[in-house]
Amino acid sequence: MNADPNKDPRLDASAQDDPLFVADLPWHQRPFYRRLFTAVLPPVGLWLLWRNPLHKRRQKIVGSVLACIYCLLYTAFVLWMLSLAGVIDFEFKGGFGPSIVRHKTVPNYHLLESHRTSQKESAAVPAPGSGLEGAYWTDFRGPNRDGVYDEQPILTNWPARGPRLLWRQPIGGGYASFVVAEGRAFTIEQRRDEEFVTAYDVETGRELWAHGYPAFFKEWMGGDGPRATPTYSNGLLYSMGAQGDLCCLGAATGKLLWRKNVLADNSSSNLTYGMAAAPLIVDEKLIVLTGRETKGGSVVAYHRLTGTRVWSNLDDQQAYVTPLLTTLAGRRQILVVTSRRAVGLAPETGELLWEYPWRVQNNNMISMPVVIGTNRFFISAGYGAGCAVVEIAQTNGGFAAREVWRNRSMRNKFNASVYWQDHIYGLDEGVLACVDARTGQRLWRDGHYGYGQLLLSSGHLIVLGGEGDLALVRASPDGWHEVARTRALTGKTWNVPALSKGRLLVRNCAEMACYDLRPPRLPSTF
Repeated sequence: MNADPNKDPRLDASAQDDPLFVADLPWHQRPFYRRLFTAVLPPVGLWLLWRNPLHKRRQKIVGSVLACIYCLLYTAFVLWMLSLAGVIDFEFKGGFGPSIVRHKTVPNYHLLESHRTSQKESAAVPAPGSGLEGAYWTDFRGPNRDGVYDEQPILTNWPARGPRLLWRQPIGGGYASFVVAEGRAFTIEQRRDEEFVTAYDVETGRELWAHGYPAFFKEWMGGDGPRATPTYSNGLLYSMGAQGDLCCLGAATGKLLWRKNVLADNSSSNLTYGMAAAPLIVDEKLIVLTGRETKGGSVVAYHRLTGTRVWSNLDDQQAYVTPLLTTLAGRRQILVVTSRRAVGLAPETGELLWEYPWRVQNNNMISMPVVIGTNRFFISAGYGAGCAVVEIAQTNGGFAAREVWRNRSMRNKFNASVYWQDHIYGLDEGVLACVDARTGQRLWRDGHYGYGQLLLSSGHLIVLGGEGDLALVRASPDGWHEVARTRALTGKTWNVPALSKGRLLVRNCAEMACYDLRPPRLPSTF
């Protein structure tokens, strides 16, 4: 049969292997080059696929799907090879999936040990506490655990380079914050295969003491090391390790007074991302959370001086939320968030006063609730949960929780919000936002800071971003007004900052620093 003279012979697939025909094709349409580009540069190969008249539309669509799958596999292979070569690394920073980084934020133990050795070999340690006596920032997120600093005014007119740096030095791993008392800053950190509770001189950063014990919590997504911030009370320091090691130490010397593992003591098991709730002092009792559900022992009160059990209650698996002491509807109570609800407990006996159902995907409840006024609190989470304001009211013989409003105007993932003048300020999936606490309406959302943390002071927000940026933002419902921004730390930063006597303490898994936020002294007038 004679060939159709009007048909382009290139449309006959059998002709593609004819050497004379191939030689007549443009170079970029020849099979060898098409296969080469497809293997080495998939996007170019895909473009050539659609330009080639030898392929029908159906073949092009199927080829495109296969090419896209190949592109994903090819990209994954290239990234894997680069990571093996040490060119890149992968780090979870709070968003969707891991981020590609040059280096992960991890402690440099050699640098840390060398630095601490040089400190010990240098001049004599000055007496800590000079001009810094007293105890104010003694709890996680401040004296009321609400992220508000009102001890004294702070500097709100920052220089172009940011506030004055007092000192900077390496630190061990982990996500704990600082508490400050008697001129000392206390934290807990990972050093090789041990957790260390440490004390530093606030003015110089010099390590004053370190108490270590064998413990190393590893978690591939959230990161390694301890999570819970210590608590200071009346000359004693209480720390909770990532694997449940509860220690009571003398704040002046670091001497261990008593220690127990709360998981073993309550026949419990650890949470996926480790024990993260800071201990809470209520009168003579030390309130702690005990991991996964235990019959009647999810929340336990120990005597703060001896460690003996006073009371225990709840069967709930715990969340990663620090409890707080507050007064709601005229009743002093402990506000606790578990994996399935928020509850109020009587501090005297642990009795359940009220409950409000609150669930978050995979128990990823991390953000602390914020008390609003005399009988309301705000609660929020990421992972699709959103936020709500809950009102506690007295009823016949007890208390009841009522939902005032609920929406997705604020989604705090790793970071708690702050409350000021009827408005809530927080990081909504890494973006700073303002919500009307009365109605739940979001008034603005601007300023990308990542999954960092924030405090409130002098009508301003002190924002420590997820990449270590330090920013000062006006707390105003009228809009986002960033006053200044500087780089305070390097790398992933999830740790909450601490503020005492005008000194701002910041840290992440590799370094710590102290900034001076004291306003200039005004001349005396007579």
